[in-house]
Amino acid sequence: MSHITYTQQVGAALDRVLASTSCSQLFVLVDENTSRLVLPRIGSERLRSADVITIAAGDQHKNLDTLAQVWKALSDKGATRQSVLVGVGGGMLTDLGGLAAATFKRGIRFVNVPTTLLGAVDAAVGGKTGINFNGLKNEVGVFATASEVIISTCFFDTLPYQQLRSGYAEMIKHAMLDSHEAFMALTADAPQAVTLAQVEHSVELKRRVVDQDPHESGVRRVLNLGHTVGHAIESLALQHGRPVPHGYAVAWGLVTETVLSHLLLHFPSGDLHRLACYVRDYYGTPGITCDDYSTLLELMHHDKKSRQGEVNCTLLNHIGDPVIDNIITADAVNTALDIMRDYLD
Repeated sequence: MSHITYTQQVGAALDRVLASTSCSQLFVLVDENTSRLVLPRIGSERLRSADVITIAAGDQHKNLDTLAQVWKALSDKGATRQSVLVGVGGGMLTDLGGLAAATFKRGIRFVNVPTTLLGAVDAAVGGKTGINFNGLKNEVGVFATASEVIISTCFFDTLPYQQLRSGYAEMIKHAMLDSHEAFMALTADAPQAVTLAQVEHSVELKRRVVDQDPHESGVRRVLNLGHTVGHAIESLALQHGRPVPHGYAVAWGLVTETVLSHLLLHFPSGDLHRLACYVRDYYGTPGITCDDYSTLLELMHHDKKSRQGEVNCTLLNHIGDPVIDNIITADAVNTALDIMRDYLD
């Protein structure tokens, strides 16, 4: 896994990393938001001389056209295999930037500087890169590890509250994989600004799992908790032209898959109720109806975790005790979606 630096002095940390890295040419990838709100605040001497590549913001632009735009910019500006790409942005940008770096000239080094809570605790670490394709979330990508990830909370004041909630949902997922104490602590208050120590705790749980299984052949699949249903909801929203934040879809997926855990593995009803009420209060409802179920099931069958076309979920015996590779019937999915809607609508 990448080397991770936790700091509030991002510019100084980035300069140290780049000073120790042989680099023929430095590029920085930003979106329209981070170009305006974050890049001027980083304070890196090295970035001042970097070639800047700017892409459109938003998950609807996490696609092949934007990826080709980055490849073309690197090529036009003379990037070589000794070049380095620094991705400054949220999860969409680091996912796409990592894929661009991993494939350009068969791979150049890249550094991630996540600027959102979701990017910090999820997308920027773990070596997954990708783009959305053919109406499916993260359908195309590769495992590629950033040489360095620099994590800070100092840019989170630029985020809309909705984006903080989005990242907080991934932290709740990590807490559910970790311990009952961690789950209770994160669901005790409204999603809010977090400390660097809290972010580090969440990321280090992911690091421990990824170190055991970098390419998701086994135990790493615990990190997919909430994502089989969550990605389907997110893809459906994209198809309808009404994108939802990734963390919101994960929150709804967590409730649905915890319902499945209760139905199939006897997950405690009290913890399910606590999670569902928390998501209802702070993430609302996905706004789906029973007419959407067949499309959601089709999307789940296309999910990378599916086996022989069957829906495959990570579930929980109880908080802190995940079970991977649960094959779920269509009837069970439909029942869980009904119960999730009863909780959230």
